[in-house]
Amino acid sequence: MTKFIAASVLAIALALASPALAQRGAACHGGKSFEQFLTQLKQDAAAAGVSQRAIAAASPRLVYDQSIVNRDRGQRVFGQVFTEFAGRMAANYRMEQGRAKIKTYAHAFARAEKEYGVPPEVIAAFWGLESDFGANMGKLPTLRSLVSLAYDCRRAQMFHDETIAALKIIDRGDLAPSEMIGSWAGELGQTQFLPTHYYNYAVDYDGDGHRNMLRSAPDVIGSTANYIATALKWRRGEPWLQEVRVPASLPWDQADLTIKHPRSQWAAWGVTYADGRPLPNDNLPASVLLPMGRHGPAFLAYPNFAAYTEWNNSLIYSTTAAYLATRIGGAAPMRKPTAPVTQLPFNEIKELQQLLARQGFNVGKIDGILGQQSRIAIKTVQKKYGLPADSWPTAELLARMRGR
Repeated sequence: MTKFIAASVLAIALALASPALAQRGAACHGGKSFEQFLTQLKQDAAAAGVSQRAIAAASPRLVYDQSIVNRDRGQRVFGQVFTEFAGRMAANYRMEQGRAKIKTYAHAFARAEKEYGVPPEVIAAFWGLESDFGANMGKLPTLRSLVSLAYDCRRAQMFHDETIAALKIIDRGDLAPSEMIGSWAGELGQTQFLPTHYYNYAVDYDGDGHRNMLRSAPDVIGSTANYIATALKWRRGEPWLQEVRVPASLPWDQADLTIKHPRSQWAAWGVTYADGRPLPNDNLPASVLLPMGRHGPAFLAYPNFAAYTEWNNSLIYSTTAAYLATRIGGAAPMRKPTAPVTQLPFNEIKELQQLLARQGFNVGKIDGILGQQSRIAIKTVQKKYGLPADSWPTAELLARMRGR
């Protein structure tokens, strides 16, 4: 263990100390050194309207950091099952803190709902999940993170644009370069906006002339509502997620976020609210969402649920955020599965992805993580084998895929 730690520390130290390692990122920049790349980026910023004053103020912080690139390349997507992740992230303390914030900042929340149509509990849930209401916004210099990722080739253009957006935020007078402290990936503020989102959607809700999503709760509330309503196209007055019960006879191949039916149709198929009450016999479209297959929790996901998957395309995160919002709004805790839902271990999910890929399915990255593309492929193969098509990988499906 100590040898591993020592080796890791040495590797990080070398990565930070050696400019030569930064050259690996130069292939997508025509062979430019980091200094040459930075000169071009500053010229691009000036062409985009950023003042020389703002560029000069930011320049001491526009330095390359290999450890940021290492983090980006090594990040893992959400691999837990939904009930585990939601149990931890949508815990009671976050629900209670969310309700307390809605009371404390009642005026700002009411104003945001009136102007943007986004309910307080929706804003509060993102606020809690992203930073624990400002307690955990990150501790890394934003400009250093952004420019390092812009020089790396994995998402070079994206972070080039994000760096220029950060310079525009400085130029506009919202934040000073020294205030721009956040996560390793360059997100800023209490709901973790990328700089382009900050520049385009942040609003001054406390009237001090600045859009400060790091320190001003009213600015956080108004800005988050503006982003959800404008960029994510929130539909005023409509629900987003509701827990339901589904019968064993449900046509499982219809349970998919890409498939919508009126609530009257789901009701005809025997779907009810979680407490057994009937669904309204209306035409409001909804999908049945089964984050852990037919034996796990079940939800009706309405058109507004798309705002959650746009905010974060991890199905586990987006479902947790939507569920937490319902809890803050007064919904009961979700029902526990009647029996444990078995999840294939990491290596078997990876094997299943490999088998699916060999049959021509696009499962995205073969990484042992059950992403949306893998779920779509699983549903298709379940239909082929006459299994309930609920998109959940099982030992039986894996055995069929192995040809046993």
